[in-house]
Amino acid sequence: MLENKINDLRKDKDLLLMPHLVLGYPSFGENAELIDTMVGAGAEIIEMQIPFSEPMSDGPVILKANDEALKKGANTTKCLDFAKETCAKYPDTIFVFMTYYNISFAYGISRFLEKALQAGIQGVIVPDLPHEEGEEFLFCCKEVGLSPIFIFTPTNTEERLKDVSQYCEGMVYCVGRKGVTGIKTQIDSSLDGLIKKYRKITNLPLALGFGIQDKNDIQTVTGKVDIAVIGTKILMIQQKEGIPAVGEFLKALRE
Repeated sequence: MLENKINDLRKDKDLLLMPHLVLGYPSFGENAELIDTMVGAGAEIIEMQIPFSEPMSDGPVILKANDEALKKGANTTKCLDFAKETCAKYPDTIFVFMTYYNISFAYGISRFLEKALQAGIQGVIVPDLPHEEGEEFLFCCKEVGLSPIFIFTPTNTEERLKDVSQYCEGMVYCVGRKGVTGIKTQIDSSLDGLIKKYRKITNLPLALGFGIQDKNDIQTVTGKVDIAVIGTKILMIQQKEGIPAVGEFLKALRE
């Protein structure tokens, strides 16, 4: 069970790291090298994004990566095959998928989730699927044993957060600010208040994303959330400095 695995890891660590990558960008070969580097740098959870043509929650850096991955031929079948090989290689690492609803819908929801489970994926984040429209998806997640990971956002009312929390399993993906991915989150008292609001609603592990970019951010959220999600920053380092620099960056976050 994803929640139990996260809680077990948290017994020995104040904060878990969940770096993000776009499958097929710039290639599956580089994905494999990047994941090896992430695991070697101590990442406990890795979020693998299946590319989609309209990634509405993502900023320009990740959007461009989605577009280029698709142009190079990345598709759902290739991503599932890559995930199966990768999860088998790193059995102690937690892998989750992030993608948009049309990916699973076009592939066949039950078939997609079964293949994801068989590959070794433990949870699925679908940011454009509200639970009110996800009856089939939620049913299939329960049937196969995958954790549906829903999102808490700053614009949610407390009533809405309570409603969403009823459908979350494994962990909750918490958005640290309004907007899309990639813009630096202002780590201040307003974020503290937001995290307290989220924590009040659920006992599930909290993963904080959208704009965590440096060691100071990590130090500030340690002890307040369970997981720090780092996406755009990693992609930018990979593009500018190469994959080894990503490993050094992740290691430095905990030094």
